[in-house]
Amino acid sequence: MDEVMGFGSGYGFGGLMGMAGGVLLMIGLVVLVVWLVSRATSHDHAPRSSNEQSEALDILRARFARGEISEAEYTQAVGVLRANR
Repeated sequence: MDEVMGFGSGYGFGGLMGMAGGVLLMIGLVVLVVWLVSRATSHDHAPRSSNEQSEALDILRARFARGEISEAEYTQAVGVLRANR
């Protein structure tokens, strides 16, 4: 009798929760892919242009001149900056 009234058909609460879980899983996968792609294409660790490298070297020279870094630190940092052209 319940099926005739429409109460016994359909997926019920379990089906609704399963659908919601599937939607959340898909959203999570999309967020993960976007995060991985943005992380893989990010090049923040190296200067992107000769102007940025020149500015970095100017800052490094100024810090060395003020005595903030030692000669060894300055030499090492210059080598790293020039290697990342």
